[in-house]
Amino acid sequence: MRDLTRLLKPKSIAVIGGGAWCASIISAAKQIGFDGPLHPVHPTGKQIAGHKSLRSLEEVPGPIDAAFIGVNRHATLDVVAQLRRLKAGGAICFASGFSEAAAEDAAAQDLQAALIEAAGEMPILGPNCYGFVNAFDGCAIWPDQHGCSRVQRGVAILTQSSNIAINLTMQNRGLPIGYMLTCGNQAQTAQTDIALQLLDDERVTAIGLHIEGFGNLRGWEALAQKARTKGVTLIALKSGVSQQAQAAAVSHTASLTGSDTGADAFLQRLGIRRARSLPVFLESLKLAHQFGPLSSNRIASISCSGGEAALAADTAQGTGLIFPPLNPRQAKDLSAALGPMVAMANPLDYHTYIWRDQAAMTQAWAAMADDEIAMTLLVSDYPRADLCDASDWECVTQAAIEATRRTGRPFAVVASLAELLPEQTAKTLMDHGVGAIHGLDHGLEALDVMSRPMAPPAEPVLLPGIDRDAELVDEQSAKLALAAHGLTIPPSVVVTDRSTAGQAAADIGFPVALKTLGLAHKTGANGLALGLTTRAEVEVAAPRLADGPLLVERMVAGTLVEVLVGVTRDPAHGFVLTLGAGGTMTDVLRDRASLLIPATRAEVTARLKDLNIAPLLEGFRGNPPVDLDALLAAIDAVQAYVLANAERVEEVEINPLICTQDNAIAADALIRKAQ
Repeated sequence: MRDLTRLLKPKSIAVIGGGAWCASIISAAKQIGFDGPLHPVHPTGKQIAGHKSLRSLEEVPGPIDAAFIGVNRHATLDVVAQLRRLKAGGAICFASGFSEAAAEDAAAQDLQAALIEAAGEMPILGPNCYGFVNAFDGCAIWPDQHGCSRVQRGVAILTQSSNIAINLTMQNRGLPIGYMLTCGNQAQTAQTDIALQLLDDERVTAIGLHIEGFGNLRGWEALAQKARTKGVTLIALKSGVSQQAQAAAVSHTASLTGSDTGADAFLQRLGIRRARSLPVFLESLKLAHQFGPLSSNRIASISCSGGEAALAADTAQGTGLIFPPLNPRQAKDLSAALGPMVAMANPLDYHTYIWRDQAAMTQAWAAMADDEIAMTLLVSDYPRADLCDASDWECVTQAAIEATRRTGRPFAVVASLAELLPEQTAKTLMDHGVGAIHGLDHGLEALDVMSRPMAPPAEPVLLPGIDRDAELVDEQSAKLALAAHGLTIPPSVVVTDRSTAGQAAADIGFPVALKTLGLAHKTGANGLALGLTTRAEVEVAAPRLADGPLLVERMVAGTLVEVLVGVTRDPAHGFVLTLGAGGTMTDVLRDRASLLIPATRAEVTARLKDLNIAPLLEGFRGNPPVDLDALLAAIDAVQAYVLANAERVEEVEINPLICTQDNAIAADALIRKAQ
């Protein structure tokens, strides 16, 4: 990994090119307080943003720590090579038209390879990259306006989108941003390479990652492991979809999995918390910066409005957050602070009896906090300063600060509308240890993000390998292949002469199922007959089924639950193991949970408990529980098969896996693999 220190903390900056972008570089650097030499370079020697440019890089006096290359893609190669010869600390490659344009321009991929070769050991960000702002050290290589100001401690944000990065710098929520970095198309330096080095900066309190695609999975695993060691929270905003060709999927698993499931499973496995929108991303980063992960999902809310109390309770629905009932100590102390007219509850409406009485507000809010509460929310919207007298709400700010000081417990002031918590008020609250949350809905989502238990460290994921053309394996061959790895399958026999099917069924034992081999969806193709209990029934049904070899199989008795166990090869994230409701309920319930291979029994058990059918597995309404060990053994067998055939397998599915009181038996199986 190349050392990015000189590039990200430059003492001198060269700006190559003559366009408006280059002038903006000089302006942005001065805006953030850069006081080192700025060297514009242009062959005409013209004035750029008040600086006379040098005609060549060789004229730059002293070392070049960082450079912005604002010329076209072809000229970029020569400039990079010159900077390397001059032992520059690194460069931002602004030009586009490299690998991101390869689909339209055959030469683009070759240009990217040439760029990497030209850079050699010198680090470069991009191409198609906006650069960065370092608000810790007061330096920026940024060809536009930005909203950053100097901070002592704060978060780092790395994004693959320059425009999103610009917008994030303009936030007015009180979030201290220490680094804002764009990564471009990561020809040489990956997003994870940058984040790994930022973890060594003790001023970084949390790292936010806007991710369009993961790329090197091992790099992400290394980043997650180092972040755990450092105790730094990683929060992701994942956009984009992986290139899973599901249009021709032949299994339920592929249709259930979806393009985003692998990404979600990968982030969960790494212990990277995922936000689903930009506001939640920012609010989660604020909480991570100030408090780190929450100690639990138990929260309390106090406001002077019954409407707000009800809204808080309703908004938390669908999250993992809970408002536990008040304990006796809370109820007693709140009653002492609020009197008999207030009904005790969580969320609490304290009415307006104590409004403007800062001492009473402090007493009530302090009473609401408790050692078993991870965060106490003080819901209050501040008036517009342009039309109203905002000083009337100073009692809220001061009572929140004093309640925090008095109890030592986490508090946050929450504005139900994001625009009704002024930035300066938010900064004042945060400077005194009080959280400042912009928007009740986004705030509760962020609290949910920060309260989720994270998975323990896991083995490296099984890499997906290269794309391959896969073919369907017939059901009997699939079952036998899985049985070799420990899967239990029913007794069966394949017949090509259908006149022998009746005898085969009698030998196996009734009831039986008849299945035409080679069909992915047997029911719709007249390839299935179930529940045949006599030889005569078999002899009638066999000739009526679709042509092909016939599988005669004993049906499983004692069914308690039917489960789907499937695996798809996700080219972007590895092999996705999906568990869900099986049989006829697969399409109806669409009840599933996914994780990546290899997965431990503890991980699998936890995901099984997340399913809506979990009560059926545990025993429901007088029914006995399924044999969990047998179910886990079946899932282990599927994983073992995939691990042994990773270079060729594309898809595996057992649907249904019939779970009984003492076994788990594959009633149907499908495999697609390269031959």
